[in-house]
Amino acid sequence: MLWSGMISLEMTPLLKKLELDSATLIGKESALFVSSGTLANLLSIFCHCELGDEIILGDCSHMFLYETAGMSALSGVMPHCLKVQDDGTLRLEDIIQAIRPKDDHQPITRLIVLENTHNAKGGVPLTASYTNSVGKLAKSKGLKLHIDGARIWNASTALNVDVKTLVESADSITFCLSKGLCAPFGSVLCGTKEFIEKARHRRKMLGGGLRQSGIMASAGLIALHKMTKRLPEDHANAFKFYEGLQDITGIKRLSCHTNFVWFELTAPISPQVFVDELVKYKIKLTPKGTKFRCAFHYWIMSDKVESSIRAFKAILSSYSSKL
Repeated sequence: MLWSGMISLEMTPLLKKLELDSATLIGKESALFVSSGTLANLLSIFCHCELGDEIILGDCSHMFLYETAGMSALSGVMPHCLKVQDDGTLRLEDIIQAIRPKDDHQPITRLIVLENTHNAKGGVPLTASYTNSVGKLAKSKGLKLHIDGARIWNASTALNVDVKTLVESADSITFCLSKGLCAPFGSVLCGTKEFIEKARHRRKMLGGGLRQSGIMASAGLIALHKMTKRLPEDHANAFKFYEGLQDITGIKRLSCHTNFVWFELTAPISPQVFVDELVKYKIKLTPKGTKFRCAFHYWIMSDKVESSIRAFKAILSSYSSKL
């Protein structure tokens, strides 16, 4: 006799191991494998907040700029955006001022969101002491703290601090397996058992359930246990490239904190022409006006850094006399 029924995702041994190992390494009770960091962030809001609540986050945070207003459209919450400082932080004074008083006319402040490393601020890592100060503030006001830690392992590497320490005061934390950790798919959301149980149910509600997930989880395990340990190579290559830009006329170096290098094109050449010239050297960049972000990862070796510097010099040399 054949029986057909629903097969739980939790029956996949590799997936169970990925979630258990993620929770252990992050220092939280439980974890949930999801398809993307955007979904993980949305679930955190969905589970921490109620309809009509307000969350405090940065004005150039990924959750505010690049996640299609899912917090409002699907979770029914309102963002209260604060200015992000150059070091990726939100000023404690600004957070305190943003917390709503108890008033029938105002939404309820429910959640504070930090981003570590901070994408728009050049991949700058947030320290444990700062995060703990926000966590202490949140707890004193009865709020929850969520960390969008898509590249939290880069922060851990740059600061030489255990990732557990960086997220100790957070009620929830998400990290990405498919960015610096090189897996082809997925992110992980971590928190208390109760929180993750709720998130698991809400994931299904949002259409995020996965089948045949073992192969994806196996890649995630490699990312978690092996790729986290090789991130210093990416940081070293980024810094090497950043230093190599110093003597190139037509380039203004902006920042290099982890695996990102930001620079501005000052040569009398349009960004698109510059990009087209780089393609001839098998280098692909996307301009944001005259500014560029170079992300260093597993597939960019030290010799590629050197050849890229030579390509930059070759392209811009003909324009140097016009500066």
